[in-house]
Amino acid sequence: MTTTAWPYLDPHQSRTHEPTPYEYKLAATLEEIFHADGHELDDVVRGLNARQIRTPDGAPWTEESFRAEMHRLGA
Repeated sequence: MTTTAWPYLDPHQSRTHEPTPYEYKLAATLEEIFHADGHELDDVVRGLNARQIRTPDGAPWTEESFRAEMHRLGA
């Protein structure tokens, strides 16, 4: 009998820093939106704006600004 060795996966292996308060709040709000409002991009943007969660520069979210922020946070 052989056993398969599973590679060690650290759930935070791609982190370069601890999440900021903004990142924690955004993540929690996105979870709430996915649960209550939907998973489509327009659902997410509408949900963020309805909850008055703003972009880092304080503007309301648009589909373009959400995509850009997710790209920035994922880099």
